[in-house]
Amino acid sequence: MLAPSPAAIVTTNSPALRVTEDLIRRNAEHNDCIIFSLEELSLHQQEIEKLEHIDKWCRDLKILYLQNNLIGKIENVSKLKKLEYLNLALNNIEKIENLEGCEGLTKLDLTVNFIGELSSIKSLQHNIHLKELFLMGNPCADFLGYRQFVVATLQHLKVQAFHLSPSEREECLPASDTCKEECGRKNADESEDDLAFWNKPSSFTPESRLETLRHMEKQREKQEKSSEKKKTGKPPRTLITEDGRALNVNEPKLDFSLKDDEKRKQIVLDLAVYRYMDTSLISVDVQPTYVRVMVKGKPFQLVLPAEVKPDSSSAQRSQTTGHLVVCMPKVGEVFTSGRKASTSVKTTSDIIKEQTNRRSKQIEKLEVDPSKHSFPDVANIVQEKKHPPSRAGSEPKSTPSKDNPDFEDNPDVPPLI
Repeated sequence: MLAPSPAAIVTTNSPALRVTEDLIRRNAEHNDCIIFSLEELSLHQQEIEKLEHIDKWCRDLKILYLQNNLIGKIENVSKLKKLEYLNLALNNIEKIENLEGCEGLTKLDLTVNFIGELSSIKSLQHNIHLKELFLMGNPCADFLGYRQFVVATLQHLKVQAFHLSPSEREECLPASDTCKEECGRKNADESEDDLAFWNKPSSFTPESRLETLRHMEKQREKQEKSSEKKKTGKPPRTLITEDGRALNVNEPKLDFSLKDDEKRKQIVLDLAVYRYMDTSLISVDVQPTYVRVMVKGKPFQLVLPAEVKPDSSSAQRSQTTGHLVVCMPKVGEVFTSGRKASTSVKTTSDIIKEQTNRRSKQIEKLEVDPSKHSFPDVANIVQEKKHPPSRAGSEPKSTPSKDNPDFEDNPDVPPLI
């Protein structure tokens, strides 16, 4: 095995994920969470650092997936007599061991581990049913003659990371003794070259893999914290102040134009909404002093220069540009800069005077038109006495008055008409 670099060795206090009964049951949903009769179990990518309890709880296992974990030693699987396929790729295993009891093992995957002791494959000689063995990406695969040594040691192999033809097997068998000697020099030969090879620091070790994992965990925690801050830490947008004053807000960052149409006495807002946006994502709220448009949940709010009638306002989209056009009719009272113009306060005496003036005006208007025959001629109700025309030069006769002292009232004389 390649010696680890001193800089790559790290110590960590973070707890390792243990193989628990709950973990196995959660991964046994296809078997109704029953573990004693489980035949296939997948515990890959769980950051497991130690194998335990599996051979006691799952005796009937045939397939076991443990790839992409942090397992440093093969253990606690020797009682799995029915196990046929064991996948331990992408782990921290340094030696092949403790697999003698897996009598039914036919396929073993140890790709990309840290197996440097090639002679440890001798422990697989008892697994007579083993047909497939994968050792790519291990330090032992860099040894000269490693392929011949594996084929000569495990003659029952059918596939060893590649298909072996009968001719290749025959070529490897005669050289088995020589290959064993070359690959066994690790323990027998103590030459300077071998010592230099084994003491050479390596940047890729089980410790460096653990360090990489811890670094990734820290980065993931930072990302989760930052995402939580973005979700919960951002204060809500203030649209109305505490004193009731509306603010101008353009969170969707849309172009707009606000026109005062004096002829039609209305205010027109033209908002450049995205052309192909669904209208269901837009909502309009017109108030007397401001207008608010929600575009995909983002508020656009604008204070109006004059008071408008919300009930008479209308909003529609252009079929060509997709712009939102809001027409808001103005009311009589004019607002300046969002504030109502100041009006004089009327006293009680002023109100009484106005009422009397209104009554006088109404009396003057209630005159009868003589030209209309439907109404009686008030002017001719009392007729004046008509006198016969007098002769020219004659003087009118004076009528004696009762107040005259010389006047005597004769009852026999009829009254004058």
